[in-house]
Amino acid sequence: MDIIYLDNHLLVVNKPAGQLVQGDHTGRPTLLDEAKAWLKQEYNKPGNVYLGLVHRLDRPVSGVVVLARTSKAASRLSRQLRSHTPRKTYWARVEGKTPQAATWTDYLVRHHFFAAIGKAHEGKEARLSFRRLDYHDNISLVEIDLETGRYHQIRAQFSHHGHAIVGDRKYGSRHTLPPDIIALHAREMVLTHPTRGEEMHFVAEPAAGWLLL
Repeated sequence: MDIIYLDNHLLVVNKPAGQLVQGDHTGRPTLLDEAKAWLKQEYNKPGNVYLGLVHRLDRPVSGVVVLARTSKAASRLSRQLRSHTPRKTYWARVEGKTPQAATWTDYLVRHHFFAAIGKAHEGKEARLSFRRLDYHDNISLVEIDLETGRYHQIRAQFSHHGHAIVGDRKYGSRHTLPPDIIALHAREMVLTHPTRGEEMHFVAEPAAGWLLL
């Protein structure tokens, strides 16, 4: 596991693209299972290991995932996330030349496997801002500050505005990447430590070659 931070209350890891965070009908190995097995072996723990999942990343997305090692930490982190207190920053490679910077507010309607842009009376408000870091071969590298945490928000909004994430065929990308991988990376999360009250910055670097996807 690519461990970013570890203490008695938190385990923060850099999830690889293509890995499930928690189990589904496929029965594939998950990040949660791997993390529990690592803690059990590392600390020679008998019985089951507690590890609370307080947020998720989509399977094809890589980057920062924060896990709680105690129920107290899980409860307090969940409260922060429900109030949108933590700051989340993503990197994405998207099709076309985006504006140099922009803030988008749209309304997302969630369906079973995807999200679509709707109208205010039928969808939930989704806000994000971004700036373009680079542009080459009709691909923009953007840094995104996520203000709300809607289902597939970044994927749906960038597709709606004509800049699908590279490899995200579900949302209209013309580029094909290996299965279960898209060019979206959760690079940083800033939150308050659940017991010490300190502001914590967790940064995950993308995998080697990510910028060339």
